[in-house]
Amino acid sequence: MGIREFPGGAPRGKSIALGMRRSPDVSPRRLSDISPQLRQLKYLVVDEAIKEDLKWSRSVEDLTSGPAGLTSIEERILRITGYYGYQPWAASYKREERPRDGPGPAEAAAGAEAGRASRRCCRCSGPRLRKLTWGLAVVLCVCASWAGSTQLAKLTFRTFDAPFTLTWFATTWNCLFFLLYYAGHVCKAAERQSVRQRYRECCRFFGDNGLTLKVFFTKAAPFGVLWTLTNYLYLHAIKKINTTDASVLFCCNKAFVFLLSWIVLRDRFMGVRIVAAILAIAGIVMMTYADGFHSHSVIGIALVVGSASTSALYKVLFKLLLGSAKFGEAALFLSVLGVFNLVFVTCIPVVLYFTKVEYWSPFTAIPWGNLCGFAILLLTFNVVLNFGIAVTYPTLMSLGIVLSVPVNAVVDHYTSTIVFNGVRVIAIIIIGLGFLLLLLPEEWDVWLIQLLTRLKVRKKEEAAEGGADPGSGPPNKRRGRPSFAR
Repeated sequence: MGIREFPGGAPRGKSIALGMRRSPDVSPRRLSDISPQLRQLKYLVVDEAIKEDLKWSRSVEDLTSGPAGLTSIEERILRITGYYGYQPWAASYKREERPRDGPGPAEAAAGAEAGRASRRCCRCSGPRLRKLTWGLAVVLCVCASWAGSTQLAKLTFRTFDAPFTLTWFATTWNCLFFLLYYAGHVCKAAERQSVRQRYRECCRFFGDNGLTLKVFFTKAAPFGVLWTLTNYLYLHAIKKINTTDASVLFCCNKAFVFLLSWIVLRDRFMGVRIVAAILAIAGIVMMTYADGFHSHSVIGIALVVGSASTSALYKVLFKLLLGSAKFGEAALFLSVLGVFNLVFVTCIPVVLYFTKVEYWSPFTAIPWGNLCGFAILLLTFNVVLNFGIAVTYPTLMSLGIVLSVPVNAVVDHYTSTIVFNGVRVIAIIIIGLGFLLLLLPEEWDVWLIQLLTRLKVRKKEEAAEGGADPGSGPPNKRRGRPSFAR
């Protein structure tokens, strides 16, 4: 029997091929009566609102699913019209045996998004890992340089009892800051500038007119005085107390910075930092009590606390008057402090020598090795502390200072007669805890709430997955009709 043409121009065999799968013994006589309606269904456009209202109906969904949708409609029509010889299970069986197609658009989009997220995580993990690696190196460098300079200063005072002269000598080395920065600029910058060009560009930090004489005395000289005073008070305190107590008490400068910033700069109030400041003050009192309030130890503790206070005042005034500085500007500023020390402070060690307040004789007995070693370690400490932010996080750099406390404690245990009684240990722990609390970021409470929320959601998901029994089969599986045949 040939293929008969329909009025619409489409052969009847094509309608059967598009519409359904039938067994060879099925007569197409009844299907010819409804084929025009099937062609109309193929081009039927369903409104989106109707789709939403009738989403439960498989017939509406099957209208837009291509040939498979038409097959489902024809199967329903043939079942209703009583088309003899129709075997729906055969069609379903063949449809299940058909090889599975590729993922749908939604699955492909989800897979692409997951791939992009994984690649983004891989890209982010590389810089973070590199920053953490550099951070570990910076922490070790800060800890070693600060603890080494403290121990070397203590060793120097055994043969050279001149703390202010040692302060002047070490501060003069600050003149090398800008030269070290320019060397790094030449090695790393794509467009190299001359020393004069780089100097003029960094001088804009002081104002439109650059580094004038007025700016030097109004903006640089006060910080030079604070810098010298901070180092002198710390070194003078090392003469009277052990290095462990001096290093742990100097960690209180972080609490003083917060208190001054809150009062002067109107920084955000944080309860956890107030607690840290209280812990720092309590640690100072307990440290004083550890040695029984002897005059020697009380004076030493007062000197260290004064050094921490001037250091905090230096940082707050710098932020108030000068703001934030780039690497080149910071290097130039520290070099200017070295020049100020060399020009205006040199007379003070000379006066102290002739008044025999700090007297040494003969000149050949000066331990130049210890002096140069102390100056190099202190310069390294300041370089890493000011430029380390380029390669790692600031919090990691601050950890190096507090880690120098146990290093100094170990050295003092083997080289001095320090007694680590219960009060001293508790004081060290309290001050260290306050220092760590001050390192918390301002949004630490928000991050903590987000972390707890994620952990709670993940716990609920794991509990839901664990509650589902994989061996029980699909939960929506229809229960078979009981058969009464024997």
